[in-house]
Amino acid sequence: MIARILLVAGALALLAVGFSGDRFWLQFMGKAMIGCIFAMSLDLLVGYTGLVSLAHAAFFGLAAYLLAGLSNAAGFVNPLATLPICLAGAAAAALVIGWLSLRAAGVYFIMVTLAFTQMFYYLFNDAPGLGGSDGLYVQERPRFLGLDFSERTTAYFAIWIALVIVYLLLLRMLRAPFGHVLVGIRANEQRMRSLGYPTRRYKLTAFVIAGTLAGLCGYLDATLYGFVNPAQFSWRQSGLVLMTVLLGGKGTLYGPALGALLLTFVEHYGERVTEHWNALIGALVIAVVLFLPRGLAGLLRD
Repeated sequence: MIARILLVAGALALLAVGFSGDRFWLQFMGKAMIGCIFAMSLDLLVGYTGLVSLAHAAFFGLAAYLLAGLSNAAGFVNPLATLPICLAGAAAAALVIGWLSLRAAGVYFIMVTLAFTQMFYYLFNDAPGLGGSDGLYVQERPRFLGLDFSERTTAYFAIWIALVIVYLLLLRMLRAPFGHVLVGIRANEQRMRSLGYPTRRYKLTAFVIAGTLAGLCGYLDATLYGFVNPAQFSWRQSGLVLMTVLLGGKGTLYGPALGALLLTFVEHYGERVTEHWNALIGALVIAVVLFLPRGLAGLLRD
């Protein structure tokens, strides 16, 4: 009950930031909320299905580049057209990568997903037509019914709405029989298979859903910043969101969201303390793993 009250209070606090009009906080907290959605989507795999994937950055970057391509080359600015196309592209990539990767298990699955992410990174980094290592600007950001998403306030509220919808949808899905099957697969896949469940199909479905949500994050990020870069495909991006899930507490949804908020603040203000701010993040993750095995969510549970 206390956790629910805190979650509602946190959501209202994030909503209130949108009315401040402060340029820095709108962009900063907008980035943090995108990180929350990104972490929750990976938690569907790591925390509930037992799949540690390093391919999440691939779907994030692919959707972002699709938005840039639709805007720059085709002149599409209506989100009713660009959003479904970007999500469909991320879902298709997740279907192919998941279908191939799920033939492996354990550390081999992790390495296969990492290999796919790096393939996308080198493809976009070495392609001059896609901006190369410099990336691309999104010339026309989404516009719809007088709403211009190049305005930070409009983009912020859109991200907030997306965060709330994604959380509620994932919560509903995980409380449904489908979610219970995923938890069963994580606990004992062989037993679930002996009970007649097509476990690979369930895992592939979860992989596609998570990849589509990661694509949504890429779309929102490109809308907020108006810029895409091959670094979005890097293994560091996938590793960072995995650390976020572990920091917040896997298998809770709200835990990874809390981890994303904390990590965003540590990353920003750590740069002001030392140029080796990555070491601060590493020390924080190690401390949480040692002293808070259930992550930040464990504090709320207790």
